[in-house]
Amino acid sequence: MVILISGISSTGKTSMAQKLLEKYNFPYLSIDHLKMGLYRGKEDCGFTPTDSNELIGEKLWPVLKGIIMTNIENNQNLIIEGCYILPHHVNDIKPEYANEITSVFLGFSSNYIRENFESNIIGHRNAIETRGGQEERTMSDFIAEHNDFREKCLDLNVNYFEVDRDYEQEIKKVYHYLDKQKIKVEDDKAGNN
Repeated sequence: MVILISGISSTGKTSMAQKLLEKYNFPYLSIDHLKMGLYRGKEDCGFTPTDSNELIGEKLWPVLKGIIMTNIENNQNLIIEGCYILPHHVNDIKPEYANEITSVFLGFSSNYIRENFESNIIGHRNAIETRGGQEERTMSDFIAEHNDFREKCLDLNVNYFEVDRDYEQEIKKVYHYLDKQKIKVEDDKAGNN
């Protein structure tokens, strides 16, 4: 099983991947590490670390898709997390692989951002990874990013989960969904359709 976790920066993707690693004992790959490894290994790799998520996502997707396919072919589990998995990428996976992939896209409502921007969003941005520098996005930028991301997710009918009031309570829906998907994939592999 391959689990893809995406969303706008600072939505808890890396924290979720870490918790799933501990719960399922699946390794995880941070796309930020892949991005920086490619950039540091070859500066003319087609992007810089400050380019848009969309540009970087398109450059990295062929590599990520290859990693996903290889893991499935080798019957290995993996969690891949990062903002560079774009909603339309889910539709680019061949049907013979799709049954072993579960994707979740995380977002915040405008209300949640307004009430939690400084304390819970910016205040937790270094919870798992150390991110250099100060947050440059304003609350308005963050709301606009989330609104655009939500629209893309809904237009493409991907598994979008939005936190509106209580992060800890509402994120449990995502874990519950992933638990059900894991059981379904295991049952399918065992032939218990």
